Amino acid sequence: MNLSRRKKQALSVVVVILLGLTLLNATWLAPTPAGKPKLIAHRGVYHLYDKRAAFGRDTCTARFIRPPDHEVFENTIASIQMAAGLGGDMVEIDVAPTKDGKMVLFHDWTVDCRTNGKGETRDLTLSELKALDIGYGYTADGGKSFPLRGKGIGQIPTVEEALAAMPARPLLFNFKSKNSDEADQLFAILKASGRDYEKLGDAFYGAQRPVDRIRQLATKNWAFNMKNEAKSCTKDYVLYGWTGIVPESCRNGVLVIPINYQWPMWGWPNRLIARMEGVGAKIIVVGPHESGKSNEGLSDVHDLGKIPASYNGYIWVEDIWAIGPALRR
Repeated sequence: MNLSRRKKQALSVVVVILLGLTLLNATWLAPTPAGKPKLIAHRGVYHLYDKRAAFGRDTCTARFIRPPDHEVFENTIASIQMAAGLGGDMVEIDVAPTKDGKMVLFHDWTVDCRTNGKGETRDLTLSELKALDIGYGYTADGGKSFPLRGKGIGQIPTVEEALAAMPARPLLFNFKSKNSDEADQLFAILKASGRDYEKLGDAFYGAQRPVDRIRQLATKNWAFNMKNEAKSCTKDYVLYGWTGIVPESCRNGVLVIPINYQWPMWGWPNRLIARMEGVGAKIIVVGPHESGKSNEGLSDVHDLGKIPASYNGYIWVEDIWAIGPALRR
């Protein structure tokens, strides 16, 4: 087929543009990132559950656990320490205030699901929370049996107890409400404890208001909103990261990469990493994104082999028991 001169020129321009974009996003032309990946142990060591059955923010996950092979509960001292020992570089915990002005580690808005108590965590005193059995509601067979009842009495810790148990490893604090006052309360606890939260690299995430407030208080620490900020950065980069321009939403932000959606991430891994480091952004690789399933971290050790060897960012982990030792081999 004979092409006119004008068509040949247009085709040449297209080829040059495509070649330029290929080179612009070529990972092999970017410097090799320094450092190794860092594991975020979500909920520490805990009882994994069916993510499809327990779909939704307020679903009682304790009713959908896998048959338990241990007696360690999320957001407890044993959970935090074990997660760190298994290779968690940072352990994620959930914080909630009590009725009498204390602050504890507990995931759910109410105690109805996991414990033998009733009511919102915020409406109970510390002594009332300490008296609960946090293993009471766990079942792996639809309520026919409750193998962990009686195993979690008195295990809800205060933030102070968690800090004392993890003096040399950073914690990732999750604000469970939209109340900015909880950022003030947590920060006051950190200051009173004498913890060098800046040097350790403690981090914070959750709803926008407490995140914005903790940024004002702990100005040098990592704080982010996963739902809005991280989502915006990730979406914007996929849309026009091919231009080489890093979206403004990624500046000092967070880019989240599902393990099964690495392919649309322009310049992945080395070029993308260099771009994010250039604007002070952090990258988190998470588990596979699937429709009808709540988001999660890595729980399958085989997924580690899908992450590029040069990756040096964060990996969100559900099963630190399996992932931690596997990565350190």
